Parts: sequence; structure tokens; C-alpha cells
Amino acid sequence: MEALPGTAFPLGATPRNGGTNFAIMSEVATGVVLCLFEASGRETRVTLQDRDAGVWHGFLPGVGPGQMYGYRVQGAFDPSRGMRCNPNKLLLDPYAKATSGSVTFGPEVLGHAQDDPDQPSPLDSASHTMRSLVVDPSFAWHDVRRPNRAYADTVVYEVHVKGFTMAHPDIPPELRGTYAGLAHPAAVSHLVDLGVTAVELLPVHQNVPESFLVDRGLTNYWGYNTIAFFAPHAAYSAAVRAGQAGGQVAEFKSMVDALHAADIEVLLDVVFNHTAEADESGPTLCHRGVDNPAYYRLEPNDLRRYIDTTGTRNSLNSMDPITLRLIMDSLRYWLIDMHVDGFRFDLAPTLAREAGAFERSSAFFDLISQDPVVSQAKLIAEPWDVGQPDSYALGKFPPLWCEWNGKYRDTVRDFWRSHPCLGDFATRFAGSADLYGHDGRRPTASVNLITVHDGFTLADLVAYDAKHNEANGENNTDGANDNRSWNCGVEGPTTDPDILALRRRQQRALLATLLLSFGVPLLLGGDELGRTQGGNNNAYCQDNPISWFDWSAVDAELLTVTRRLIAFRRAHPVFRRQRFLTGGDSVELGWFTPSGAAMTLDDWADAEARCVTIYLDGRDSPDRAADGTPLLDDDFLVLVNSWWQALDFVVPTTRPGQRWRVELDTFDPASSAGTGELQAGQARSVGPRSLVVLRATSWADSR
Repeated sequence: MEALPGTAFPLGATPRNGGTNFAIMSEVATGVVLCLFEASGRETRVTLQDRDAGVWHGFLPGVGPGQMYGYRVQGAFDPSRGMRCNPNKLLLDPYAKATSGSVTFGPEVLGHAQDDPDQPSPLDSASHTMRSLVVDPSFAWHDVRRPNRAYADTVVYEVHVKGFTMAHPDIPPELRGTYAGLAHPAAVSHLVDLGVTAVELLPVHQNVPESFLVDRGLTNYWGYNTIAFFAPHAAYSAAVRAGQAGGQVAEFKSMVDALHAADIEVLLDVVFNHTAEADESGPTLCHRGVDNPAYYRLEPNDLRRYIDTTGTRNSLNSMDPITLRLIMDSLRYWLIDMHVDGFRFDLAPTLAREAGAFERSSAFFDLISQDPVVSQAKLIAEPWDVGQPDSYALGKFPPLWCEWNGKYRDTVRDFWRSHPCLGDFATRFAGSADLYGHDGRRPTASVNLITVHDGFTLADLVAYDAKHNEANGENNTDGANDNRSWNCGVEGPTTDPDILALRRRQQRALLATLLLSFGVPLLLGGDELGRTQGGNNNAYCQDNPISWFDWSAVDAELLTVTRRLIAFRRAHPVFRRQRFLTGGDSVELGWFTPSGAAMTLDDWADAEARCVTIYLDGRDSPDRAADGTPLLDDDFLVLVNSWWQALDFVVPTTRPGQRWRVELDTFDPASSAGTGELQAGQARSVGPRSLVVLRATSWADSR
């Protein structure tokens, strides 16, 4: 078979005019062979004869969707110069829209010879690796109007496609653990009833588990080991399970369509910092064999080796135009073709390391800000990577970005286990102006989190002092040791009613803080159900009931409380302020001691202080809706007590004649909203390690 002249754009396999255009970019290749596969495994090789600006391309009439293919790249194999081309290795298309098959680890998938790493392997890898698939891009979308919710109105729910649905009794068994399962009415209704506005999906790009996990009988369940940045992970597809090769693409689109119909946005956790090929001892599956020095950062003094700022043995080369183009093309593809709404960037500082240091003015950030599509999406950074002096880049991202706020997580955890950090707690509650208020960013730059996939669940945070990761096969040496957790007196499960009651109070206080704070709340999926991982704080390799939601053991009270808190936040814009409040001459924000007096510098400096009253004025300089309407609200007092005993809080004087009623009480969640009535000078008891929200009666009554 001979390829006709094709076009250099777009990259990837593009069906058109009764055939398919194939285009792949490599500046180090001396030749590129397109390999077509039949179901039997028979391989047909086609040389791409045309090359433009480093792009090898060709058009094949009669080839259409469903065709399996790969590439063999000819060129130098000289690791000392960073060159690792080896035509014995079948390579995925870096722009593959879907994949078929899996990787079988062994010497066949290594680019180098086993007995001499500076020599190319003579073994053919075709029978041990994945195939790319030509994909039909057509789809009948129904989401004419996508949610497009403001950050201030967003409540993010971090969830794993498989874990959320794998044990759900109301989802048909054949759909559990799949995109179709997440689109099922039983799954969508839980999200709608809970009140979240966006799902943040753990990685759904096609990934490959590390060989050492496979050797242990485990896998990379979380999926942070990407190999194809345009392809939905095939194992999450009911269609693929049923034998429909490539069906994962339409199934993913149907899932997005169903979530959009429920007014829920879809955010993807994306891993553009490294790939599944690991270091120089790892497999050659795609990027390494296509153009190793373009795709990876190499040690300048030894080009055989890879720079690692990710802890995964390689780092993508965001300084190279080929890699930058791949990243931007992937982001646009998922936004335009797959209709997702935004991204959370794993280990994001790695993407901004051109010459080694984190650069706020890097090409990556410049491209994002200039792109008319990507710049309009939700962009959330995990603002740290690994092993560099500037790895912790919290608060240092450009204004367009939001960031996972690690200081918020640490402070709130410490505060509710009664550690002295009152001033920092107040700063985090009010939106972290110290991190985001200096360059025109809003409180919504702070994505507030207490628990996420990486670490303890909320139930485990209050039940374990130490990690229990024995099931991971690393002698409990993996995972974080600094968890800022507290077991409330007993490590792990207990039947002691007092300890169980304390743990439930702790969870309610933590959730209430998260959902009342300024910024964007991020809720770990399952925390509302009381989900436990048995103390495992690094369950990345546990594709089993350790990680799956147990829908038979739902904490109904906690679920009710979480729903109520989310609804309360949605109903009251004063807790969703889009600008920082100074608390100075204005009455927008006030801080008071439990005695009702205004906080002084000495009060803030008191190491024994663990209580504060927060006053929020709902009508003083309110935010405005899109049409300019003021987002007026009632006034609120939040009485916060992290002491281990109950404390009386005196209602401070705010406005003359103002009267207050209880809206929320995390010590007694069954108490009815609007109960009691208090006025300035009167006291309200707040239970140990609890908070109470008071709402002023109508503005007219308080004036």
C-alpha cells in the first residue's frame, strides 16, 4: 500500500474524503512507517514519504474509523545524544484519539538492549503493546447551552469514574465502573441532590500502570501515568467491554452530555508533567521513540538520563515547541470536541520549568493566556511538584489561574484538632488574601480543600493518627507522614459511643468550615457518605473495595448535613464573595472575641486563642449579578469554637436592634433552622469543637 500526499495539519489520524489523513511530528526521524493492523494481528507497513516542517504525513484512501494503527520511527539510537529511535518498537500516535489493547511488560517493550543500554533492542514490540485507533468524530450533542458557572458559584466534587459507580446497587452491573455508569440517572441524581456544580474526574487520559505495580498484582488505579493525552481511558468504557473498539469516545461524550443536562460541569485532572515511559530504563511506547529530546527534559551533562521533578522518573519538556503544541492541542480538543469545561493540572509547576526554575512568565503560561479557547476554561493548578527549591509555588500562579490551597488544608486540619493557629484560620476562612490579594486575584483563586484523593478521606482523618498502607506492598513506607490528623482517642474502628460522636462532630465542623469559607470549595467524593479507606492515605494502587464507594454503608446523617451546607452556601451570596473584605473601617467583615468585643492585635497573638466570632454584612457593598443587580443577603455571625469544651459566645453589637436566629449548629445538626432569638449582649453556648451560624432577622427589622 502506498500513501498519497497528505497534509501536515491536523496532527493525528483524521478521517475525510473517503480515507484518513495521518500526520505525526518528529524532528529527529529519518523516516516514518505507518503500520496498519487487522484484527488477526496482521501488519501492513506504509512509508510516509512527505514531510513538512518536521511533520510526516500521508493520506490513505479507504481507511476509516475503527482502523488500528501505530508507527515505527527510523533514526538514530544514540542515548549519549538523547536519541532513542528504534523501528523495532511499535509506537502509539501521540495524537491518538483512542487506543486498543494493553501493554505486556518485558524486554520486548524496551527500546534498548538488555545487555547494553547504549544499543537498540532487536526485539519487536508489536505483540506487547497498544494500538492507536482511527476515530469517528461525529456525535449528536444535546448540550446546546453548557453550564459555564462562575467560580464563586462553583462547588467541585473530586471523583474517580470507576470508584464512584463500581459498587452502586442501582446501576446495572455492565455499566458499573464506566463513563456510562457515571452518566446513569442513579449516579447523576446523587450529584444533583448533593448540590455540587462540577465533577473533577481523576485522570481519564489513557494510562499504563507501572511495571513494578503489575509485578505486585496491583495497578495504577488513580491513573496518574498517562500515555495518550487525547484518548479516553478504554478500561472505563462499557462499550469497549462489550467489544466495541473505539466506543470509549462516544461513551465519554454521552457522559458529558448527561452531566451537562443536569447543569453539572466536567473538569479533568490532567497529567502533562510526565508520561508512563518512566526513565531510561522504562518502556518505549510512544513519545520516547518518536522524538525523545523534544518530549522529555534530559540531564544536560548526561543526555542518557531524565530530569525528574515529578517523582515518576521523567518530566515532559515544556520548553520544546513540539511538547507545548501537544499540550495546547490536547486542551483544545477536550474543550471543543469532548465538551469538558476545565482542567486541574497535576504537579503544575513542572509545566513552567523552562530552564529549571518555576517561571511565572513561561511559554506555557503565555500560551494559555493568549489562547481564545483554553483561556476561557476553568484552570486549576496543583501548585507544587517534587524535589526543587521552588517546588511549593502556592500563590505564585498568574491571575488567570485558581490553585489548590495547601495552606488552607493544613490550617483547617490543625485548627479543628485544637492547635494554636487562630490568625491563620481567619485568613484562610476569608479567602487567603495573603496568597492571592496582591495582584488583582479574587478569593476564588483559592480552591479550598480539606481532603482529596491523595491522603486520608474525611472519615479517616478523624479516625487515624498514622497511615496504614500495608496493602500497597511497600512496608507502609509510602504516603505522607504529616497528615495533621487526629484519631479522637482510638486508632481506627471503635464501638465507643463517645469517640464515635466526637468523630462525627469533627467531620461536621470540617465540612461546615469548607463550605462557609470564601473561595471555591472542593469536596472529596465519598466524604459526604462517610467513606473510609481503612487508614490508607495513598490508595493509588488499590482498584478494589478499599477505594470504591461502599453504597451499603452510607452515613445518612452526614449526607444530610452535607446537602444542607451546600444548599446554604448556594442560598447566601455573602459566603461566596468575589472580592476580599478588609474588615477595617467597613462593616463588611468583623472579628470578635467570644465576649463580644472586637478582636485586638493582642487577641490575635494569643497562643491560647481557639475561638472567634465572624461577622458578615450581607448588604454593605455587595457583589453584583451579571445584570448589575446587587446580590443582597442577610447578615450572619459565625461562632467558631475549637476548644474541647463548650463555651458561651456573647452576641456582639453590630447594627442597632438587630436580632439573630440559629441557622446551623454542627454540634447539634438536628436543630431546626430559625430557632431561638438572640440580641446583642445575650449569650449562645457553642459546643466543643463546633461552630454555630446565626442569621439576622430581616434588614427592615434590624434597622
